[in-house]
Amino acid sequence: MKEKSATERGTRTGFTTGACSAAAARAAMLGLATGSVPEQVEALLPNGSRVTFAVHDGRCGEGRAHAMVVKFAGDDPDCTDGAHMTVDLRLLPGQGGTVAWVAGDGVGTVTMKGLGLEVGGPAINPVPRKNIADNLREAAPDLMADHGVEVTISVPDGQVMAKKTTNARLGILGGISILGTTGIVKPYSTAAWRASVVQGVQVASTAGHGMVALTTGGRTETFAMATLRGERPDLPAACFVQMGDFLRYALDEAVAQGIGLVVLAVMVGKLTKIAQGETITHANRSEVDTDLVAEIGRRIGASAEDCAAMAAAETARFGAELMVERGLGEAFHRALAQAAIDTLTAPDRYGRTFQLRVLVCDFTGERVADVWSAPALPRARPASAGRTGIAHIADAES
Repeated sequence: MKEKSATERGTRTGFTTGACSAAAARAAMLGLATGSVPEQVEALLPNGSRVTFAVHDGRCGEGRAHAMVVKFAGDDPDCTDGAHMTVDLRLLPGQGGTVAWVAGDGVGTVTMKGLGLEVGGPAINPVPRKNIADNLREAAPDLMADHGVEVTISVPDGQVMAKKTTNARLGILGGISILGTTGIVKPYSTAAWRASVVQGVQVASTAGHGMVALTTGGRTETFAMATLRGERPDLPAACFVQMGDFLRYALDEAVAQGIGLVVLAVMVGKLTKIAQGETITHANRSEVDTDLVAEIGRRIGASAEDCAAMAAAETARFGAELMVERGLGEAFHRALAQAAIDTLTAPDRYGRTFQLRVLVCDFTGERVADVWSAPALPRARPASAGRTGIAHIADAES
């Protein structure tokens, strides 16, 4: 791969853990077929393109082969950048076409339902599995016609990398997941975060509590856990999903999974964006409507002067803190939470497909509002509800 100039840095793409594993597997398969593992290999990516990878530590003999590819994440802040994606193959004589999967050191094991993978099996996503198998068959079609192959994927230090992901929350223990739907890592991609939000809601739906708590970050998650576990001490971590800015994806999946109660734990800035109709709440996507903040103030009896000040402010936080100073903080936050509920439960949005509870905390983590919508209406769960796949926030793979 040609090194790009400094001016191009920040835009370089990289390769997923799945693509690197497929390249290592292909090289090892060539070793089984020819007796020599190549020092580079052209591998097929899930998106149909082909890329040449350098191969390290290649060796083979007696029906086994070993190869490693160093993952390059481009300019994405990826915890697996530089990981040694290692594949060991073992020939399965007479088991034509069979591909068996093993989690080696540093690759996680699935321990919970809802991931679209067998509990107890390796956390190797379905798309990488297919991509690896396709590369094995391309590399040695005659060998694969007569024999099967056991594929063990290992990632040294994968347990350490996994601590920077949401894998444990999803029940993936002992290492990272092998991911990637295209094989390409895009710089500062949001695809993995979106996917992890969807996956988190799917796992929450299997936890047996009929609810999911959606939070915007660590502070609101701590607040939500303290509040909800104070009411229901048995709630597992799987019921709490850090949705970040991806409210729409989280709520769409809650509907698809037939979850009856959705709890939103938010602070005033995100709450205002939700009330004004935004379901992707990133700062770069939309600005806080401080006119709405002022309107909420008018509804609860704030003075005209204070309302004008709130409308002229840059943030919703200014208005919230001003209302607290005036002794109207509780009324303000309740009215804003109700406005968010009214927006999300409108007939042209989510209606009453789930019951919505909005928990609001201030910047010290103290609860300032707790507002519920009307109960959900009974409905049949769609037969096709849910999607499968594995993703984690810190590995921005797509």
